[in-house]
Amino acid sequence: MDPKPFALPSRKPEILEFLKNRRSNMSKFMTGPGPSEEQLNEMLMIAARVPDHRKLSPWRFIIFKDDARQKIGAHIGSLFEKQNPDMPIDRVLFEAQRFLRAPLVVGVVSSPVDCARGTPEWEQRLSSAIVCYNLCLAAQAHGFGAQWLTEWYSYEQTFCAEIGVTTPEQVTGFIYIGTAGAPSLPRPRPKLEPLITHYS
Repeated sequence: MDPKPFALPSRKPEILEFLKNRRSNMSKFMTGPGPSEEQLNEMLMIAARVPDHRKLSPWRFIIFKDDARQKIGAHIGSLFEKQNPDMPIDRVLFEAQRFLRAPLVVGVVSSPVDCARGTPEWEQRLSSAIVCYNLCLAAQAHGFGAQWLTEWYSYEQTFCAEIGVTTPEQVTGFIYIGTAGAPSLPRPRPKLEPLITHYS
């Protein structure tokens, strides 16, 4: 149980400004240091504070740091080479180094459970996606850069088996977390008017 009841806060201009201007930090520009163990634990706690119909916690985390990034990278490089035997070796090396772009990578796995008892699988998948976004917000609120990526290997059965993701699980995303090595540049945002309708 929560130690105290949740109360809506008064207006927080700094939080609104943060949300209005939030942008991803490109992982290829990240450097160290990454978060401490204590910071990571707090980020994961915040990430898990999401809507979750019937409190199923239909998601889990896989942490990649230190030598584990190199190990999974070798697997990605080998898998890419098998699927693309005509690709030059520098492209294989590029694939093998994807998890080295940030000092910490957190895999978020969608793990739907108990779908027959009233919580649609779609809702459980959505809850997992919100975990990814919440983790990005938590990392940036701690002063780190964060980017949510999936990339081709997230959909490869061999890769998923290597990291322990089994049916009906799916990789929702990998959150790259580190020190932002470059500012996030503005990008075009959608015009909201065409995307809004009012039911009447």
